[in-house]
Amino acid sequence: MHIPTLTTLALAAVPATALLRFGCSQLTIDRVDPLVNPGVSPSPHLHRFSEDFSNCWTAVFFFRARNGGYHRVPIVPNLGFEGSKGGMTVYHMQEGLTNYAQTSKVTAFWPGFKQLVGEASYRTKEQAKRLRQIMYTCLDAMSTRHPETLNLPTRPCEAGIMANLRFPTCWDGKSLDSPDHMAHMAYPETGTFKSGGPCPASHTVRVPQLMYETIWDTRMFNDKEMWPEDGSQPFVWSMNDQTGYGSHGDYIFGGLDDSLPKVMDTPCYVNCPTLKTQTIQKGNECSVNLDFKEPIDSWLDDIPGMPETAAS
Repeated sequence: MHIPTLTTLALAAVPATALLRFGCSQLTIDRVDPLVNPGVSPSPHLHRFSEDFSNCWTAVFFFRARNGGYHRVPIVPNLGFEGSKGGMTVYHMQEGLTNYAQTSKVTAFWPGFKQLVGEASYRTKEQAKRLRQIMYTCLDAMSTRHPETLNLPTRPCEAGIMANLRFPTCWDGKSLDSPDHMAHMAYPETGTFKSGGPCPASHTVRVPQLMYETIWDTRMFNDKEMWPEDGSQPFVWSMNDQTGYGSHGDYIFGGLDDSLPKVMDTPCYVNCPTLKTQTIQKGNECSVNLDFKEPIDSWLDDIPGMPETAAS
Protein backbone atom coordinates (compact mmCIF):
# COMPACT_ATOMS: atom_id res chain seq x y z
CA MET A 1 0.00 0.00 0.00
CA HIS A 2 1.36 3.39 -0.99
CA ILE A 3 0.25 6.00 1.52
CA PRO A 4 -0.02 9.44 -0.15
CA THR A 5 3.15 11.53 -0.40
CA LEU A 6 3.37 14.88 -2.19
CA THR A 7 -0.07 14.21 -3.56
CA THR A 8 -2.21 16.64 -5.54
CA LEU A 9 -4.48 18.45 -3.05
CA ALA A 10 -7.02 21.22 -2.97
CA LEU A 11 -9.37 22.73 -0.42
CA ALA A 12 -12.91 24.10 -0.50
CA ALA A 13 -15.74 24.67 1.96
CA VAL A 14 -17.46 21.29 1.75
CA PRO A 15 -18.33 18.62 4.35
CA ALA A 16 -15.73 15.90 4.75
CA THR A 17 -15.74 12.29 6.03
CA ALA A 18 -12.20 10.92 5.70
CA LEU A 19 -8.89 10.67 7.54
CA LEU A 20 -5.78 11.43 5.49
CA ARG A 21 -2.24 10.57 6.53
CA PHE A 22 0.57 11.98 4.40
CA GLY A 23 4.23 11.06 4.67
CA CYS A 24 5.91 14.27 3.47
CA SER A 25 9.49 14.19 2.23
CA GLN A 26 11.82 16.85 3.60
CA LEU A 27 12.39 19.64 1.09
CA THR A 28 15.09 21.59 2.88
CA ILE A 29 16.54 22.77 6.19
CA ASP A 30 17.31 26.47 6.15
CA ARG A 31 16.78 29.82 7.85
CA VAL A 32 13.63 30.84 6.03
CA ASP A 33 10.06 31.40 7.28
CA PRO A 34 7.54 32.35 4.57
CA LEU A 35 4.71 32.87 7.08
CA VAL A 36 6.18 34.86 9.98
CA ASN A 37 9.18 36.38 8.15
CA PRO A 38 8.26 36.40 4.43
CA GLY A 39 11.11 37.55 2.22
CA VAL A 40 13.60 37.69 5.10
CA SER A 41 16.83 35.79 4.49
CA PRO A 42 18.09 34.59 6.85
CA SER A 43 15.09 34.23 9.17
CA PRO A 44 15.74 34.46 12.93
CA HIS A 45 15.99 30.69 13.42
CA LEU A 46 16.33 27.47 11.49
CA HIS A 47 13.32 25.58 10.07
CA ARG A 48 12.76 22.29 8.22
CA PHE A 49 10.19 22.07 5.43
CA SER A 50 7.91 19.38 4.03
CA GLU A 51 5.16 19.81 1.44
CA ASP A 52 2.24 18.10 -0.26
CA PHE A 53 1.72 21.13 -2.54
CA SER A 54 1.06 22.87 0.73
CA ASN A 55 3.97 24.04 2.86
CA CYS A 56 4.39 22.55 6.33
CA TRP A 57 7.32 23.41 8.56
CA THR A 58 8.64 23.29 12.11
CA ALA A 59 11.69 24.43 14.02
CA VAL A 60 14.84 22.27 14.06
CA PHE A 61 15.96 20.19 17.03
CA PHE A 62 19.53 20.24 18.42
CA PHE A 63 21.45 18.26 21.04
CA ARG A 64 23.66 20.24 23.40
CA ALA A 65 26.53 18.14 24.71
CA ARG A 66 28.17 18.40 28.10
CA ASN A 67 31.11 20.25 26.50
CA GLY A 68 28.76 22.92 25.13
CA GLY A 69 28.80 21.82 21.49
CA TYR A 70 25.59 21.52 19.45
CA HIS A 71 24.61 18.88 16.91
CA ARG A 72 21.47 18.83 14.77
CA VAL A 73 19.15 15.91 15.55
CA PRO A 74 18.12 14.00 12.41
CA ILE A 75 14.62 12.75 11.67
CA VAL A 76 13.59 9.11 11.39
CA PRO A 77 10.63 8.09 9.18
CA ASN A 78 7.35 7.26 10.88
CA LEU A 79 5.77 3.81 10.85
CA GLY A 80 4.42 3.12 7.37
CA PHE A 81 6.89 5.49 5.71
CA GLU A 82 10.10 3.50 6.07
CA GLY A 83 12.63 4.67 3.49
CA SER A 84 11.33 8.24 3.44
CA LYS A 85 13.83 11.10 3.34
CA GLY A 86 13.08 12.66 6.68
CA GLY A 87 9.94 14.74 6.59
CA MET A 88 7.03 14.44 8.94
CA THR A 89 3.60 12.86 9.00
CA VAL A 90 0.71 15.25 8.31
CA TYR A 91 -2.87 14.35 9.17
CA HIS A 92 -6.22 15.82 8.13
CA MET A 93 -9.04 14.18 10.11
CA GLN A 94 -12.64 14.57 11.17
CA GLU A 95 -12.29 12.84 14.54
CA GLY A 96 -9.56 11.19 16.61
CA LEU A 97 -7.05 8.82 15.07
CA THR A 98 -8.69 5.72 16.54
CA ASN A 99 -12.17 6.39 15.10
CA TYR A 100 -12.14 4.50 11.83
CA ALA A 101 -15.63 5.71 10.90
CA GLN A 102 -14.67 9.42 10.77
CA THR A 103 -18.35 10.33 10.60
CA SER A 104 -18.27 13.90 11.92
CA LYS A 105 -18.72 16.65 9.35
CA VAL A 106 -16.15 19.41 8.97
CA THR A 107 -15.52 22.19 6.49
CA ALA A 108 -12.41 21.48 4.44
CA PHE A 109 -9.69 24.12 4.06
CA TRP A 110 -9.67 26.53 1.12
CA PRO A 111 -7.15 28.29 -1.20
CA GLY A 112 -5.10 30.97 0.55
CA PHE A 113 -5.59 29.53 4.03
CA LYS A 114 -2.69 29.88 6.48
CA GLN A 115 -2.19 29.16 10.15
CA LEU A 116 0.42 28.91 12.90
CA VAL A 117 0.27 26.88 16.09
CA GLY A 118 2.59 27.40 19.03
CA GLU A 119 4.66 30.39 20.09
CA ALA A 120 8.43 30.35 19.58
CA SER A 121 9.02 32.71 22.53
CA TYR A 122 7.22 30.58 25.17
CA ARG A 123 9.49 29.26 27.91
CA THR A 124 7.17 28.33 30.81
CA LYS A 125 4.60 25.59 31.39
CA GLU A 126 1.97 28.24 32.18
CA GLN A 127 2.47 29.76 28.74
CA ALA A 128 2.43 26.37 27.04
CA LYS A 129 -0.89 25.46 28.64
CA ARG A 130 -2.55 28.26 26.67
CA LEU A 131 -2.06 26.17 23.53
CA ARG A 132 -3.64 22.74 23.74
CA GLN A 133 -2.08 19.55 22.48
CA ILE A 134 1.45 20.66 21.60
CA MET A 135 3.04 17.60 23.10
CA TYR A 136 5.99 15.19 23.24
CA THR A 137 6.20 11.41 23.48
CA CYS A 138 9.32 9.58 24.67
CA LEU A 139 9.39 6.58 22.34
CA ASP A 140 10.34 3.28 23.94
CA ALA A 141 9.50 1.75 20.54
CA MET A 142 8.42 3.20 17.21
CA SER A 143 4.83 2.25 18.05
CA THR A 144 4.78 4.13 21.38
CA ARG A 145 2.18 6.92 21.45
CA HIS A 146 1.59 7.49 25.19
CA PRO A 147 2.03 9.22 27.52
CA GLU A 148 2.20 12.68 25.97
CA THR A 149 3.78 15.52 27.96
CA LEU A 150 3.99 19.30 27.66
CA ASN A 151 7.68 19.22 28.53
CA LEU A 152 10.55 17.55 26.75
CA PRO A 153 11.41 14.05 28.05
CA THR A 154 13.93 14.07 30.88
CA ARG A 155 15.36 10.60 30.20
CA PRO A 156 16.97 8.94 27.16
CA CYS A 157 14.28 7.67 24.78
CA GLU A 158 15.07 4.29 23.22
CA ALA A 159 13.48 5.04 19.82
CA GLY A 160 13.58 8.83 19.72
CA ILE A 161 11.31 11.75 20.65
CA MET A 162 8.04 12.38 18.84
CA ALA A 163 6.92 16.01 18.69
CA ASN A 164 3.16 16.39 18.06
CA LEU A 165 1.45 19.59 16.93
CA ARG A 166 -2.36 19.64 16.78
CA PHE A 167 -3.71 22.79 15.18
CA PRO A 168 -6.87 24.63 16.34
CA THR A 169 -10.02 23.35 14.63
CA CYS A 170 -12.52 26.23 14.80
CA TRP A 171 -12.49 28.95 12.09
CA ASP A 172 -14.04 32.42 12.24
CA GLY A 173 -15.72 31.77 8.88
CA LYS A 174 -14.25 34.76 7.06
CA SER A 175 -10.46 35.20 7.34
CA LEU A 176 -7.89 33.20 5.39
CA ASP A 177 -5.19 34.55 7.72
CA SER A 178 -4.72 37.06 10.55
CA PRO A 179 -1.83 39.36 11.60
CA ASP A 180 -0.51 36.81 14.12
CA HIS A 181 -1.58 33.87 11.89
CA MET A 182 -3.61 32.51 14.82
CA ALA A 183 -6.52 34.84 15.68
CA HIS A 184 -8.74 33.57 12.84
CA MET A 185 -8.60 30.11 14.45
CA ALA A 186 -9.60 28.86 17.91
CA TYR A 187 -9.70 25.66 19.96
CA PRO A 188 -13.06 24.16 20.97
CA GLU A 189 -14.79 26.04 23.78
CA THR A 190 -14.53 22.97 26.02
CA GLY A 191 -12.79 19.65 25.59
CA THR A 192 -10.87 18.90 22.43
CA PHE A 193 -11.51 18.22 18.78
CA LYS A 194 -11.30 14.48 19.53
CA SER A 195 -13.90 14.70 22.30
CA GLY A 196 -16.28 16.68 20.08
CA GLY A 197 -16.01 19.92 22.04
CA PRO A 198 -18.17 22.74 20.61
CA CYS A 199 -16.61 25.67 18.77
CA PRO A 200 -16.87 29.10 20.46
CA ALA A 201 -19.38 31.67 19.19
CA SER A 202 -16.55 33.72 17.68
CA HIS A 203 -15.26 30.79 15.59
CA THR A 204 -18.23 28.63 14.69
CA VAL A 205 -16.95 26.74 11.64
CA ARG A 206 -15.44 23.35 12.45
CA VAL A 207 -12.48 22.44 10.20
CA PRO A 208 -10.34 19.28 10.01
CA GLN A 209 -7.83 18.50 12.73
CA LEU A 210 -4.47 19.27 11.14
CA MET A 211 -1.72 17.41 12.99
CA TYR A 212 2.04 17.09 12.51
CA GLU A 213 4.04 14.15 13.86
CA THR A 214 7.84 14.41 13.72
CA ILE A 215 10.13 11.73 15.13
CA TRP A 216 13.50 13.13 16.12
CA ASP A 217 16.17 10.42 16.09
CA THR A 218 17.81 11.09 19.45
CA ARG A 219 19.25 7.57 19.84
CA MET A 220 22.82 8.63 19.04
CA PHE A 221 22.68 11.03 21.98
CA ASN A 222 21.39 8.60 24.61
CA ASP A 223 24.73 8.18 26.40
CA LYS A 224 24.20 10.03 29.68
CA GLU A 225 27.94 10.80 29.76
CA MET A 226 27.20 13.31 26.97
CA TRP A 227 24.35 14.96 28.89
CA PRO A 228 24.79 17.95 31.23
CA GLU A 229 26.44 16.98 34.50
CA ASP A 230 23.31 17.93 36.45
CA GLY A 231 21.31 15.35 34.47
CA SER A 232 18.99 17.89 32.89
CA GLN A 233 17.58 17.14 29.45
CA PRO A 234 19.98 18.24 26.68
CA PHE A 235 17.74 19.00 23.68
CA VAL A 236 17.23 22.52 22.33
CA TRP A 237 14.93 23.94 19.64
CA SER A 238 16.58 26.12 16.99
CA MET A 239 15.25 29.33 18.60
CA ASN A 240 17.44 28.47 21.61
CA ASP A 241 14.54 26.96 23.56
CA GLN A 242 15.77 24.41 26.10
CA THR A 243 12.37 24.13 27.78
CA GLY A 244 10.45 22.64 24.84
CA TYR A 245 7.54 25.02 25.44
CA GLY A 246 8.33 27.05 22.30
CA SER A 247 7.50 24.21 19.90
CA HIS A 248 5.54 25.53 16.92
CA GLY A 249 4.46 24.67 13.40
CA ASP A 250 3.34 26.59 10.31
CA TYR A 251 0.98 25.74 7.47
CA ILE A 252 0.28 27.41 4.12
CA PHE A 253 -2.25 25.65 1.94
CA GLY A 254 -1.21 25.13 -1.66
CA GLY A 255 -3.60 22.57 -3.08
CA LEU A 256 -4.82 22.23 -6.66
CA ASP A 257 -8.28 21.82 -8.12
CA ASP A 258 -10.82 19.94 -5.97
CA SER A 259 -8.87 16.81 -5.03
CA LEU A 260 -8.83 17.32 -1.26
CA PRO A 261 -12.52 18.12 -0.72
CA LYS A 262 -13.33 15.28 -3.11
CA VAL A 263 -11.36 12.69 -1.15
CA MET A 264 -12.45 14.03 2.23
CA ASP A 265 -16.07 13.73 1.13
CA THR A 266 -15.48 10.03 0.39
CA PRO A 267 -15.46 7.75 3.48
CA CYS A 268 -11.93 6.36 3.80
CA TYR A 269 -9.23 5.88 6.41
CA VAL A 270 -5.59 6.56 5.37
CA ASN A 271 -5.68 4.55 2.12
CA CYS A 272 -8.02 6.74 0.07
CA PRO A 273 -8.52 5.52 -3.54
CA THR A 274 -9.59 8.92 -4.90
CA LEU A 275 -6.11 10.38 -4.30
CA LYS A 276 -3.33 10.47 -6.83
CA THR A 277 -0.31 9.03 -5.02
CA GLN A 278 3.37 8.46 -5.65
CA THR A 279 5.94 6.13 -4.18
CA ILE A 280 8.19 7.06 -1.29
CA GLN A 281 11.17 6.79 -3.64
CA LYS A 282 9.64 9.35 -5.99
CA GLY A 283 8.83 11.67 -3.13
CA ASN A 284 12.45 11.50 -1.96
CA GLU A 285 13.54 13.08 -5.24
CA CYS A 286 11.87 16.36 -4.31
CA SER A 287 14.16 18.92 -2.67
CA VAL A 288 14.82 22.65 -2.75
CA ASN A 289 18.17 24.43 -2.68
CA LEU A 290 17.78 27.86 -1.10
CA ASP A 291 20.22 30.77 -1.40
CA PHE A 292 21.25 31.09 2.24
CA LYS A 293 23.38 28.26 3.56
CA GLU A 294 25.39 27.72 6.72
CA PRO A 295 26.88 24.58 8.29
CA ILE A 296 24.32 22.50 10.18
CA ASP A 297 25.52 18.90 9.85
CA SER A 298 28.57 18.85 12.13
CA TRP A 299 29.31 19.79 15.72
CA LEU A 300 28.73 23.51 16.14
CA ASP A 301 29.74 26.09 18.72
CA ASP A 302 26.35 27.82 18.48
CA ILE A 303 22.90 27.21 17.04
CA PRO A 304 22.58 28.94 13.64
CA GLY A 305 21.09 32.38 14.16
CA MET A 306 21.81 32.42 17.88
CA PRO A 307 24.64 34.77 18.98
CA GLU A 308 27.15 33.27 21.37
CA THR A 309 25.81 35.28 24.29
CA ALA A 310 22.29 33.91 23.74
CA ALA A 311 23.41 30.32 23.33
CA SER A 312 25.51 30.21 26.48
